[in-house]
Amino acid sequence: MPDGIVSVPSRHSVDATVEKLKGILDAKGVKIFALIDHSGEAEKAGMPMRNTKLVIFGNPKGGTPLMLASATVALDLPLKILVWEDVEGKVWVTYNSVEFIWQRHNLTPDLVANIAVIDAIAAKAAE
Repeated sequence: MPDGIVSVPSRHSVDATVEKLKGILDAKGVKIFALIDHSGEAEKAGMPMRNTKLVIFGNPKGGTPLMLASATVALDLPLKILVWEDVEGKVWVTYNSVEFIWQRHNLTPDLVANIAVIDAIAAKAAE
């Protein structure tokens, strides 16, 4: 994977992983802004694609201070987790690393804690 991208293998199907992820976010009171079904839209366009879904989520109380500190971080917020199936049928949970976002937007360490939860959320969704 390219630098700045974290991929965690999931023990579940794409759909089951997405449902688990949605449950985790809901339990934490984190807003899901969108669920983009890339493979579903590709199918509608007549192009086959392995199951691929993007969950966009966040909490304005956590993200807004980052955007106030560095407006460009809005390119990477809200946070996103991609759940996808590779050519061998293995499912992955993929997201931008916290360190990548931190360094890309020159954030202070105290602000990084606002988004560091993505590591635990992704790991829990994949287990």
